[in-house]
Amino acid sequence: MKRKHKTYSKPKRPFDKVRIEEEAEIKKEFGLKNKREIWKADARIKSIREQAKKLISADEKEQKDLFVRLKKIGLEVNSIADVLSLDKEDYLKRRLQTVVVNKKLATTTKSARQLITHKRILVDGKIVNSPSYIVPVELEKKISLKEKRKKVKVGKKAEEVKEEDKSKEIKQEKPVKNESE
Repeated sequence: MKRKHKTYSKPKRPFDKVRIEEEAEIKKEFGLKNKREIWKADARIKSIREQAKKLISADEKEQKDLFVRLKKIGLEVNSIADVLSLDKEDYLKRRLQTVVVNKKLATTTKSARQLITHKRILVDGKIVNSPSYIVPVELEKKISLKEKRKKVKVGKKAEEVKEEDKSKEIKQEKPVKNESE
């Protein structure tokens, strides 16, 4: 079994006031649970930038592969300079949580997070319960709310409901007489 590595790194200066205020603003804007989610997005963008730096001297085909991969997840890039100018906000905008709010399926980012964790959001007909899921562009149009099921009553009341339904059906089956005849 592979060992699971940490997907982020903590800031070097833990009590930097400017950074703390910036992270608090981002946390509020995107409805994040904690600052670790910001650090994860930052680490992901950092790794993408490192890949781009390695591909500066590489051939066009390898660069195009990176651009296609990034376009699939919704990051608009056409050159190495575009990749190097990516920011953590660009990555956070592709999270399921923010996409649900942008599609107006939820009013706030907090309510979107709750819908996702309570398994109310479907992506391509499948339940996704991770707010940090990065939504590919092709699946963005296939995000929907899970439909509620109607509860069936059990016991004596259910029998009464069934009898009422039968009586309604019988009444509907009777032909209606016209007064003109």
